[in-house]
Amino acid sequence: MISVTTRRRPVGGAPGPARRQISITTFVLVCLGICHRACIIPISCDAFSSSPFNTATIIGRNNAATINGEDIIVSSLSLSSKKGEVVERDGRAADTDTTTTTTTTTTTTVQILMSDTGGGHRASGEAVKDALEYLHPGKFECDIVDIYTEYGPFWPYNDYVRMYKVAADNPWSWDIFYRFGETEFGLKLNEFCLNLFCYQPFRRCMEERTFASTQKRADIVLSVHPLCQDLPIKILADLDNNDPSKKTKTPFVTVVTDLGGAHKTWFNQGVDKCFVPSDALNKKAQSRGLDPSSQICQYGLPIRKQFFENTTGTDTANVKYRMRQKLQLKNDIPTVLVVGGGGGMGGIAEIASTLGDALGRSTVEKNRYQMVVVCGSNQNARHQLEQKDWPHGITVHIKGFVNNMDEWMKASDCIVTKAGPGTIAEASICGLPCLLFAYLPGQEEGNVSFVEEAGFGTYTNEPYQIAETVKSWLESSNKLESMKRAAIAVARPHATLDIAQELAYIAFTATAANGNKKDKLTPLVDDEKLLFLR
Repeated sequence: MISVTTRRRPVGGAPGPARRQISITTFVLVCLGICHRACIIPISCDAFSSSPFNTATIIGRNNAATINGEDIIVSSLSLSSKKGEVVERDGRAADTDTTTTTTTTTTTTVQILMSDTGGGHRASGEAVKDALEYLHPGKFECDIVDIYTEYGPFWPYNDYVRMYKVAADNPWSWDIFYRFGETEFGLKLNEFCLNLFCYQPFRRCMEERTFASTQKRADIVLSVHPLCQDLPIKILADLDNNDPSKKTKTPFVTVVTDLGGAHKTWFNQGVDKCFVPSDALNKKAQSRGLDPSSQICQYGLPIRKQFFENTTGTDTANVKYRMRQKLQLKNDIPTVLVVGGGGGMGGIAEIASTLGDALGRSTVEKNRYQMVVVCGSNQNARHQLEQKDWPHGITVHIKGFVNNMDEWMKASDCIVTKAGPGTIAEASICGLPCLLFAYLPGQEEGNVSFVEEAGFGTYTNEPYQIAETVKSWLESSNKLESMKRAAIAVARPHATLDIAQELAYIAFTATAANGNKKDKLTPLVDDEKLLFLR
């Protein structure tokens, strides 16, 4: 809840410095994005009347607020964890004597720009949308739009999704376009063509695509795709400059959804805030001219609601037991999860077949091991594996597309997967060692380094070597335990909620600054929802 206090007693020391932190399938890939400053959390003030009718309204970026018509400076931003206690963002605590809660009477609108080149971009947009709703029920209306597919004027812009799949199946072509797109000539050519061909259709998307709750364009624009920065930022500035009702710019925020490496088009100096998930991308953002103190914010990757709402933490044994019961898996036997991505890419049938044979023939015991294979939409792989005669030493479960990946992960001892950033982030939250068997050249190469340097996995694309490596892990409980601890150490289960809090603060600040007198500083969440945040 939002707390306004008349007395504060610091418990901890001074806060430490906050940590800050493609898909290219054609010669002219594009960038749009949207960003503004951030930090939405409840408030703790040193001076405030105890009247139950007091309200606080954010009016700017520097913790400024209006209380009963009087301008003040907010002393801190804090999370209320239970009655009588405020746990602040910087880790300090404060006692409270008097609290006042206010609400917002308007809906804040968010346009989320992306392209369905891979499943991770839409998933990240949905994760942020879910987190905003989780923290602020009914206060946000979000519109996730594939701006290239829906508004691209012609080929190749309106055909990126299909082209991505072709390039992903032919990594050499992906590598060529990706690296060309990172050259200065490639970046300039991309920018020129976007402005020439896509300015007007993209402007229609951002200006005329209104929201049901307001009948206006978005209060804040968010990019979760590397090709949704440059042109949208330019369009947004033009829209603001031609809108007499705008007293301040519309915030534009970028949430980078890659992990160990990212294309240069993710980073545009015109953003208000750029959320990055790792040290490597923090450094890359700085190399592209973003200010680490005002623009870059490092929390982690946005992950799906199932993962941020029910985190495993270090209690993986009990969670694993419950999940195996729920999924009707055998308890007390080593279990490996094999995942090929939503499209089942990466030769999953051969990998699963080789791994199952190696595990099943390595023991005289019946059903000594257990393997779950998620084929996604790869029906050929699923049919092939379902027809296979498996050795007596292993029990195999073949699945298609699943909506409860969090449960399958939590029920497993390790995972075999391609080096997608979302899967790696979610696996680390579940304490899962990762055997990576495929990656896209460019941004996913860094994901392999991320896993190996953190000590919770390795990479090989040879099915026999995959089988031998996984078998050695499952035969050593000490090895599995060590890698599990390493995975949990780099996990960022609350990243999505942290990002959503920042976005909400940016949005509320902007709407108040634009003269919306109805908007008041709003409580983040119920006390119980915040208990696990920090």
